[in-house]
Amino acid sequence: MRILLINPNTTAEVTALMARVLAPMLPPGVTLKPVTGRFGARYIASRSAAAIAGHAALDALAEHGGDCDAVYLACFGDPGLLALKELAAVPVIGMAEASCIAAAKRAERFAIVTGGQRWGPMLREFVGTLGLGDRLAGIETVAPTGAEIARDPDGAIALLTQACRDAAARDGAGAVILGGAGLAGLAARIRPHLDLPVICSVEAGLAAVLAALRDPPPKPETGDLSAPAPIASIGLSERLAARLAEAGATPPS
Repeated sequence: MRILLINPNTTAEVTALMARVLAPMLPPGVTLKPVTGRFGARYIASRSAAAIAGHAALDALAEHGGDCDAVYLACFGDPGLLALKELAAVPVIGMAEASCIAAAKRAERFAIVTGGQRWGPMLREFVGTLGLGDRLAGIETVAPTGAEIARDPDGAIALLTQACRDAAARDGAGAVILGGAGLAGLAARIRPHLDLPVICSVEAGLAAVLAALRDPPPKPETGDLSAPAPIASIGLSERLAARLAEAGATPPS
């Protein structure tokens, strides 16, 4: 079985980082197909960049999803998540979606620690769409973006660890999500310094994708998230335009 891992950022090094971290966690017979956004921001850290990333994620699905059994939207904040769920015939899991659900199972209230200060309001709104707004204790953002942390993870450990401590002490969080593709693998280094669960968003997303492969959720036949009616378009990539025009047929391979 094959998982399409979509990184809608345009930094291939972040895609490679996630692939390296996740490869040892794949069960036999399951492989990753990592794909980096074809256009857009190098790293998503604003609303405008996130809006473009949603388009890039749909573009990646149309171009690379034909031979895949599940889709992993591997960007914390999940740009384009519901549109992907609508267009795809296979299960689609978002990194932030999966992380928040996992954290809510571990603690009554959870917090998010991530890089990039503009993410705070965006993530608060996103958690609300999941129906978990009252479970969110707080969001601690650090000044470096996820891309900057990925380039110098050693230099960010102390900063991220203190942010997790603040989330517990000031916000009353019983669990903390270390959110962001660029932070892949860092939760394991931070956990020994804290006495509460620290959830790696990248790993939590993969766990949810594997669960969906084992027991795929049904694709709605009507209503919200069912396959859309044919959509005429101009200016899109050939594959995405064709996918939108197919009205729920199997994507071209």
